[in-house]
Amino acid sequence: MNNYKHKITGNILIVDDIPENLKLLSQILKNAGHKVRAVTNGKLALKAINAQLPDLILLDINMPEIDGYEVCEQLKANLKNENIPVIFLSALDEVFNKVKAFSVGGLDYIIKPFYLEEVLIIIQNQLQINYSKKLILKQNLMLEKKNQRLLTSEALLTQKSENLEQALEELKQAQVQMIQNAKMAGLGQLAAGVAHEVNNSINFIKNNLDHANSYLEDLLDLVKLYQEEYPSPNEKIQNNIEEIDLDFLSDDLPQLIFSMKKGAERIQKIVDSLGNFSRINQAEYKLVDIHQGIESTLALLNSRLEETDNLLPVHIIKEYGQIPKIKCYPHQLNQVFFNILNNAIDFLEAKRQKKVEQQINYEQHLPTIWIITELIPNEKILIKIVDNGAGIDESIIERIFEPFFTTKKVGQGTGLGLSVSYQIIVEQHHGKLTCNSQIDKSSTFIIEMPINVSSK
Repeated sequence: MNNYKHKITGNILIVDDIPENLKLLSQILKNAGHKVRAVTNGKLALKAINAQLPDLILLDINMPEIDGYEVCEQLKANLKNENIPVIFLSALDEVFNKVKAFSVGGLDYIIKPFYLEEVLIIIQNQLQINYSKKLILKQNLMLEKKNQRLLTSEALLTQKSENLEQALEELKQAQVQMIQNAKMAGLGQLAAGVAHEVNNSINFIKNNLDHANSYLEDLLDLVKLYQEEYPSPNEKIQNNIEEIDLDFLSDDLPQLIFSMKKGAERIQKIVDSLGNFSRINQAEYKLVDIHQGIESTLALLNSRLEETDNLLPVHIIKEYGQIPKIKCYPHQLNQVFFNILNNAIDFLEAKRQKKVEQQINYEQHLPTIWIITELIPNEKILIKIVDNGAGIDESIIERIFEPFFTTKKVGQGTGLGLSVSYQIIVEQHHGKLTCNSQIDKSSTFIIEMPINVSSK
């Protein structure tokens, strides 16, 4: 008996209708260091269990009113009692159904008469098992709490990571906005300077060309009158007429003046387009004609669209729909048109190369940009800019609106044009900017905007 003094002890409930058995078992268990409660029938057992949960129950099979099987069934039916170990007690001459005993929740059994060592070993084993279960459950709970803390920490780290990513994205957007503001400010200063320095000079040239042309006509009329009145000039005058080729000069000089006037008008148009593009004094939110903004942008890009010694011209097809004026920030919207059209011209560069093989089906392979506008449901307008150039690879098309992303060579692009355009359309004008493309076939940029945009 001394072998169990330092082993697990517990609060044990004994249920037996024979007082002698209760007394014997109680004495054995108390001597082993256990706390013991004893009752003589099943009803008292259930009340005792409800009053205080035991660590283990020794339960007699044959008892009046409620036998041990039924007591065990009622006991296990309650979730708070289901883990209490139950050991059945049965005499040698009694009918003991082991299968039923285990099926109702019993864990072991002891046969009467009792053998001291057997009783203590069986009880000790069940207490040890139950203690281990509780210990495992406790450890599991601790592990679960630790796991929950780890999950919480991981969630916090994830949140911090997301916050950092968001902060980085906001920083990138801020950088884009700063660069955009600087670009627009620089363009505004350039336009203002051009308007101040060039406009007056061009106006002076244009106005004087009108006078010069009038004077020239008067002089030529006078020369013609001389020729009519003096059809036979002397030899010296005749030699001079032949030397200066008076007939050619009379025909070519007016054309020369006309060409100079057209050149001055073109310079004036470029200056006006630049002013219209940047809207130096019109940066506010206002009602504008989208088509006028597109035309101004095309005028600025005209030099890139024309034929050169090495490049074919770009054919522009305009399919303008009946759309109303819209409320927007004109200078920002013109910046979008400029960025997208400028990229479209870049996409057409390979097709514009003057090579013999491209001349065979020139009409079919003409470098072309289509500009399409239309009114769509929900008071929105749609602007499509399509080119039949090199296209954009599917693997990178999702990244083209990212700040600083570019496929151009170093020094040829900043990776800001499309990201700035996206920001202007989506954030400033509450619209959509998307792109569809096929390699070696075409690229289509689609701008969708509400007619009335709330100003910020």
